[in-house]
Amino acid sequence: MPQTVNQLIKKPIMTLSPLKDRFIPFSSLRYSTEAFIDYCIPECSPKKNYALIGPGVSQNPNQPVSLREKHGFQVGGVAMPPGKTNPPHMHFTAEVFMCTKGQWDLQWGFNPDPLKLRLGPGDIASVPTWIYRGFQNVGEDEGFMFTALGQDDTGGILWGPQTLEAARSQGVHLTEDYRIVDENSGQRWDANAMKRLQPMTNAEISQLKHWPIEAMRQRVVRHSDLDWQSDALLCAIAGDGGAQMAPVIGLGMSESRTHSAPIHNAHGFSIEWLRIPAGGHVSAHALKEKQVLSVYQGSLAIHVAPEMQATTQMIAADPLCVAHGHPDAWDSFAMPGEVWRCMRNVGDHAATVLVMTPGDARKRIQWSSEVTDAAGCAGYAMDANGYVAMKRFTDRSQR
Repeated sequence: MPQTVNQLIKKPIMTLSPLKDRFIPFSSLRYSTEAFIDYCIPECSPKKNYALIGPGVSQNPNQPVSLREKHGFQVGGVAMPPGKTNPPHMHFTAEVFMCTKGQWDLQWGFNPDPLKLRLGPGDIASVPTWIYRGFQNVGEDEGFMFTALGQDDTGGILWGPQTLEAARSQGVHLTEDYRIVDENSGQRWDANAMKRLQPMTNAEISQLKHWPIEAMRQRVVRHSDLDWQSDALLCAIAGDGGAQMAPVIGLGMSESRTHSAPIHNAHGFSIEWLRIPAGGHVSAHALKEKQVLSVYQGSLAIHVAPEMQATTQMIAADPLCVAHGHPDAWDSFAMPGEVWRCMRNVGDHAATVLVMTPGDARKRIQWSSEVTDAAGCAGYAMDANGYVAMKRFTDRSQR
């Protein structure tokens, strides 16, 4: 017999202290400017590489990592000064760019000149696997983008031949086991004992799929084009909290059957936007999956409890943390699975949050009994497929 959502939500074994360790203020982030071999190439440096959830694809064993716990996907970040470029490289799992500051040119193709699409604040782009890509800060100030990578083991990256050659001309080499050897720092390249990483040949590169601009444009979701819906969460339908959601990638936790993500191929995770009005909240609920919440705008109080509680009871207690989204800083929280939580806007304006959840299947929310009861009084319930529906029909359905 299939398990119900209620059966899937178990009591977590977690105390307050490790929960607080899952709060990642932007001010706490540490970066590496030598995460990749391109640090020695003048037009590419300096580049700040951040690792929030998992080590990402950094080739530096000393890369700072905020939280190493496996989530089924990884979250990082990149900041670069104006004019600097991240050169062509390839990923074997999904790579998604979430722009929070600045203007960026997403580049791909390189045959020989790159194709380009401009990204601005709030825009999200998913680059297909097995194509060479890069990006350049074309704004006037240092820009920042969050990145999401598929899988706990990404397989690393493969640099384009021209990048390896440019680094080598600067005295920096990459071995076949992805170790960086920098002759400028006193390390010695031993041609007899060391083997360089061999890039793709031109013939192999020519076999990669070509992505025209129109096809890639379908993989960019502009913040101005988001499909916000006020019936995406049962608590909002019940008249509680006023939260809205807008899907971006994959099957997320929206409970509206008319909601579909503009980017729908499997990534190993889903990405959605959550918007809570001033004074609003998302009522008490649980989810079996882990989640990463990054606050883009506003101030979000996050409440967590080991067992089901009424929203009013959770809000009455002090929040576990308050995450903020500012023009230059964006706090994150790694929500564990199988805990009860509610989020409320404690700012004067709408709070906008990136919600990243592992898995390609739909995420099924378990609401507190107060929410399901209030929804029922308003004439709504969940249908057998997990979407909000008119209660008088779900009650009459064959059981």
